[in-house]
Amino acid sequence: MSELAITALRFGLLALLWIFVFSVIGSQGRSLQIARPARLTRRKAKKDDDPAETPEVAPVPQRALASRLIVTEGPLTGRTIDLGGQPLLIGRAQDAGLVLEDDYASGRHARLFPQGSRWFLEDLGSTNGTFVQGEQLTRTMPIDPGTAVRIGKTVMELKA
Repeated sequence: MSELAITALRFGLLALLWIFVFSVIGSQGRSLQIARPARLTRRKAKKDDDPAETPEVAPVPQRALASRLIVTEGPLTGRTIDLGGQPLLIGRAQDAGLVLEDDYASGRHARLFPQGSRWFLEDLGSTNGTFVQGEQLTRTMPIDPGTAVRIGKTVMELKA
């Protein structure tokens, strides 16, 4: 093989490697994307504007961060976990904050974490999936109090 062919092959493999790296980074960015709340803006009043005609934007009420996770169905029914504003690892692993004795749960199945005044749930690549209100979780999602979350045979929900 000529030196020119070997050099072209090396550049081709290098380009293929970079395409792979950028596609992995892009897919990770999309999977970690979290819904952001819409921002309300206030219209600036001009000198000749009538204050009675200028609409005021109501302040967005702050909601209290849910403080407990309650298991409503499954082997651990009735178990309550005080969250204390800290992330919670859910799965079969013994170091998880909520240990599930369930063959349908992965060792590190899902993570519940606070951000601002809301809790978010992310599936950590589990084999059998995490379900929110009966729909499989495909990306990080905000979880409101009272929303049913199912992992294997266990159903749980946040409470304020």
